[in-house]
Amino acid sequence: MSFRIKKLDIFIAKQFGLLFVGTFFICQFVLMMQFLWRYVDELIGKGLSMDVLAQFFWYMGLMLVPQALPLAILLSSLISFGNLGESSELTAIKAAGISLMQAFKPLIFLVILITFGSFYFQNVVGPDAYTSFKRLLVSMKQKSPELEIPEGIFYDGIPGTNLYVQRKDMNTGMLYGVMIYRMNGGYEDAAIILADSGMLQSTAEKKHLLMTLYSGEWFENMRSQDLAGSASVPYRRETFSTKRIVLDFDGGFNMADMAGASASAQSKSMSKIKHDLDSIREFNDSVGRVYYEEAKRSNFYLPQLGSEDSIKLAKAREKETMANIDSAYGKLSSETKLTVLREALGTVRMRTTELEMKGNYTADLHKEDRSHQIEAFNKITLSLSCIIFFFIGAPLGAIIRKGGLGVPVIISVLVFIIYYIFENSGMRMARADNWTVWFGKWISTAVLAPVAIFFTYKANNDSVVFNTDVYVNILRTALGLRSKRHVYVKEVIINDPKYTDDAAILERISHMITAYSQEHNLLRAPNPIKVFFREGDDTQIRDINEELETVIEDLSNSRDKVIINELNNYPMMATHAHTRPFKRRWLNIITGLTLPVGLFFYLRMCRFRLRLMRDLKAVRRANSAITERIRNMENA
Repeated sequence: MSFRIKKLDIFIAKQFGLLFVGTFFICQFVLMMQFLWRYVDELIGKGLSMDVLAQFFWYMGLMLVPQALPLAILLSSLISFGNLGESSELTAIKAAGISLMQAFKPLIFLVILITFGSFYFQNVVGPDAYTSFKRLLVSMKQKSPELEIPEGIFYDGIPGTNLYVQRKDMNTGMLYGVMIYRMNGGYEDAAIILADSGMLQSTAEKKHLLMTLYSGEWFENMRSQDLAGSASVPYRRETFSTKRIVLDFDGGFNMADMAGASASAQSKSMSKIKHDLDSIREFNDSVGRVYYEEAKRSNFYLPQLGSEDSIKLAKAREKETMANIDSAYGKLSSETKLTVLREALGTVRMRTTELEMKGNYTADLHKEDRSHQIEAFNKITLSLSCIIFFFIGAPLGAIIRKGGLGVPVIISVLVFIIYYIFENSGMRMARADNWTVWFGKWISTAVLAPVAIFFTYKANNDSVVFNTDVYVNILRTALGLRSKRHVYVKEVIINDPKYTDDAAILERISHMITAYSQEHNLLRAPNPIKVFFREGDDTQIRDINEELETVIEDLSNSRDKVIINELNNYPMMATHAHTRPFKRRWLNIITGLTLPVGLFFYLRMCRFRLRLMRDLKAVRRANSAITERIRNMENA
């Protein structure tokens, strides 16, 4: 069998491809703007050159490509098939005997290629882009630390120091109009430094900042210092032409950031993650074995015996130890007892601190293991989301048949929000070790994959999905709501009603209703066991309703306005809801076993019983009025 590319395939692929390119850049721009807010403080007011900004946005864009691809596929497929449906081209395709899945074939091939491209980006390009992005941030700080200092506002990023710079010269690195508040010893020892200009540089070990100031003054409060009784000197004032100050700043200007970026799971490919996971788990196991050996050498270790033997041994050891301790403790003096208690309390605190430290350390090791697993699963799930979003967007576009950027954008945003909620929640729960990693990362795929299958099935079979009347009727039925009967005088009547026969039937129905009311007490609550777990329907009400509807249909051909008005007084009776929640037995069993749902439907059924009782009374009143009217018509 030869593979042939048809003109229709080229046409659909061209429609999708052009829209995909446009929507991809739109989605990329939106994601970059959202991502930019995280680093807005790193950019604004720092005087960065254009090449630095270009690198910043370039690496950012590369990291966000895998996230923009699924959203672009969703939006472009929605618009493509929405346009085809709106212009009746999709109808013509189906009229030619081409199914929707056949129309999907060229796009499925393209989406699979995009899926592999997404995985390639995450596995090859993404790690390098992440590492380069972090390196750029660190190098920006270390090469030009003055970039951290904004103009015109106080900067409190240096511990114990507030720095104000009126103006910066990014070409020379000079700072002008410098004002420094130093509060190393509190507000009582505050020092104020004013300088016409200055320069900020990081030291060679990247642990401190060297501030060189020119033409300034130094004011410092001396009250809290030991001045040997020299109360005549309340503060110190110094005028300088050149002054150098060393500032502690070991927070952002060190290479730890770069080491952390290279060790992060986001900077590794799938093969590197797999290799490092083996190393991490081997190291974690070795730490666990060391802690286990330390626990075995402690006084709190209990050998692994059978459950009964362990309990007996523990009780015997505890009884013997407590007896020895009590006897020895009772022979001590009061001061010695106090000393022993203090030492015991100190030992307990030391042991508690040691256990907490070991617990925190092992938690960090386990967190590193989970972060690598999360990133490995993320490369797969994010790639598969391209296929899932296509099988959501394309069928929805064929069903809705609305092109443009209106309805498709709204639907795309809603679908992406649902995906983001499950994806982000799953990642957070997996990262916090509340869920297993595979469950947290696959939950969004598990939720959206059935949705994609459902929409594809409905679109391929031309089923109604977004008919609001269907869902309104389902909701009205579930809540027990009903519409009123509307019967009008017909302008053209072919056959007149059989008044005598209809009157006789109505009288018989009234007798049947009376007998039914005497036999069944609708005010009594039914047995839940019979309702949910046994079969049985009320055939009497069903027969009464069918016969009544036949008479109403015949009398609706009447020209008499009184009869027509009385027909509108007949209620629309529910013949099943007062006996069972559902007609299928297995649905009733499942509902009965689910307590909250079963309670709702049981109360709903009790409500239908009361409503049926009122409906039967209304039917008898209407029957009496109509039969009386028919007699009067016959006697006239």
